[in-house]
Amino acid sequence: MSDLRKKWITAPLLNLIKKVLPPISETEREAMEAGEVWWDAQLLSGKPDWEQLLSMGPPSLSEEEQAFLDGPVEELCQMVDDWQISFEEHRIPDEVWDFLKKERFFGIIIPKEYGGLGFSPTAHAEIVTKISTRSTSVGVTVMVPNSLGPGELLMAHGTDEQKDYYLPRLADGREIPCFGLTSPEAGSDAAAMVDNGVVCYGEYKGEKTLGMRVNWHKRYITLGPVATILGLAFKLYDPDHILGDKDELGITVALVPTDTEGVTIGQRHLPAMQAFQNGPNWGKDVFIPMEWIIGGQENVGRGWHMLMSALAAGRGISLPSLSTGGAKMAARTTGAYARVREQFSIPIGKFEGVQRRLAEIASIAYVLDSAHKTTTRALDEGRKPAVVSAIMKAHATTGLRQAINDAMDIHAGKAIMDGPLNYIGNVYRAVPVAITVEGANILTRSLMIFGQGAIRCHPYLLDEMMAAENPDTEEGIEALDELLPKHMWFQLKTFLRGVFHGWTIGLFASSPKGVGAAAKYYRQLNRYSAVLTLVTEISLMSLGGELKRKELISSRLGDVLSQLYLLSCALKRFKDDGSPKEDRPLLEFAMRAGLHEIEVSLLEVFQNFPRRFLGQLMHFLTMPWGHSVHTASDRQARACADLLMTPSESRDRLTKGVFLGNPGDGVDLVEQAFNKVCATEEARDKLKKGGIRTLNHQTIDDGLERGLISEEEAEKLRDTADAVDLAIQVDHFDQLSPEAAGAR
Repeated sequence: MSDLRKKWITAPLLNLIKKVLPPISETEREAMEAGEVWWDAQLLSGKPDWEQLLSMGPPSLSEEEQAFLDGPVEELCQMVDDWQISFEEHRIPDEVWDFLKKERFFGIIIPKEYGGLGFSPTAHAEIVTKISTRSTSVGVTVMVPNSLGPGELLMAHGTDEQKDYYLPRLADGREIPCFGLTSPEAGSDAAAMVDNGVVCYGEYKGEKTLGMRVNWHKRYITLGPVATILGLAFKLYDPDHILGDKDELGITVALVPTDTEGVTIGQRHLPAMQAFQNGPNWGKDVFIPMEWIIGGQENVGRGWHMLMSALAAGRGISLPSLSTGGAKMAARTTGAYARVREQFSIPIGKFEGVQRRLAEIASIAYVLDSAHKTTTRALDEGRKPAVVSAIMKAHATTGLRQAINDAMDIHAGKAIMDGPLNYIGNVYRAVPVAITVEGANILTRSLMIFGQGAIRCHPYLLDEMMAAENPDTEEGIEALDELLPKHMWFQLKTFLRGVFHGWTIGLFASSPKGVGAAAKYYRQLNRYSAVLTLVTEISLMSLGGELKRKELISSRLGDVLSQLYLLSCALKRFKDDGSPKEDRPLLEFAMRAGLHEIEVSLLEVFQNFPRRFLGQLMHFLTMPWGHSVHTASDRQARACADLLMTPSESRDRLTKGVFLGNPGDGVDLVEQAFNKVCATEEARDKLKKGGIRTLNHQTIDDGLERGLISEEEAEKLRDTADAVDLAIQVDHFDQLSPEAAGAR
């Protein structure tokens, strides 16, 4: 019976899979083997095991890590003048560089035995987050050596000799690293890289040495203009077959001192008015000994795998930290500004249009901070969730863009006029940088999140594809024959679960114990996990390799997976915080917004599915009633806006880690004005009851003369009026010359 099944069922199915499912290139295979699956696999199982996520508990810092945040990080923020860095000098001052080296900011992730700080991913993320609330340029400068770069690659793949020599020098700043991956011709497509090396013999330290003759042109290399050591990715060839019988050996990664003969470090790029060092470099017939390959000669051709492994973790920390910091800073300052800035004698935060924008900023900050904490908590446990890291990079930077756009709209002229008092404008300029680096979000969203997630997270699909590509047909049939019954049972459960929860709109889906009022949201996430899993099965089976080219379908399904992840993190954070009642408006607004986006994305998939009948069928099976979750109500939006405009533990919890400025800074001025406005609200109400609605020294004196307020209240109100006047001011400068105006 087994032989007949293999002959008449399994073998034909194997041939069908070879035709239908997309072939996997070597580059794709290495990308999929890098990192691992985690909660994303649960979300694509149709029945997430919430205990796996909730039992992790909240992230935490050691005493040493907390002391570093309270000490050197706080001191660094006090030293930094972002206007001076970004607009006057266009560089980070030497004293800041010296402090970064002295306090080992470049060695956050390097183990203590090599002279680094040896901090956890959570500490690394919190450090970058706080710095980024003060200066994006300094945040990037700290981020890069601790993210994708020579340090991380050396720790994971370097030889003992390389670690012993380079890691201490990277930790204390004797070596400044950069990593050269992007080529003008290839961009984010490393497989199209034209930078190349040829295996050959050359002279090194006066002796004939086996190595490579390498030529390259790299650009957009952060820290490139000041780097002393260059991590270099290039394609290696062996036309003389010195190392074996293969001509093309694959992408290889080496460490090249920037003072090596033939290396040219170019002048600076100026990325979007940011002052972090970034620039091109070239290599012309540069001889690189084999011992300079990270990990030595045995790692020839393994560069792409090494880079993907590093990105699997780094993407989840670096840019999400910057984005989370920016969103939290926007929430803190915009809420304060909306409370102190008045139009028609009332705070602008009382206008319903402004309230909705404030609520969206608060919700974004809450979700990003939640996902940021959950992801770094997973990294603390040694996980390298590749798809989750891609979700974080794409959606954290996109979330920052929306939050900063809303903050700009609310601040209006305050955020438009450049100067030291403008704490929003430079973050606004930095957003396109975050959106495009480490793979532009368009590419990440269209090709990576669902394209890799659907295959990697599926319990059987990748193994089936491997079986189809097995050169030994008999072995392929044997492997597939074992997988098919399991896959068919999975499909049956997926179908029943997806249809049942779709028709009952999740009312009978399960939820974890002890989650209280949030249970309804767990049920909705379980519902849409089941729906996404069913839609994924139908899409893969019907479209096969064609799904790879249907980027808009893939991107929408990726958005569903992303929202499921982000909302899972928000629920986990709410539980970790003790389910505080005062935070419920934030959770409700975020959940409704995310669930609504899930529904919109699914309906667009059904509407645009290439097999029209299947699109209509999926709609009928999984969402027969159309939209069932509406965005947050106006009442919920007002509650979120009030949270940002009222001193409370909830507001402090949401914006924890924001640097509140030095005395006289724009952030400090608006924070001080906010505190004084809130403290004098009762006295202000007395004036309003007496018909005095405008606050200035004259109206305060009128109120005192009429006996509406006491002398003590009048004095505090005068101080408040002065503080508000300072907070809403913008900078002004001498008339610019025509030449200077043209330069701007």
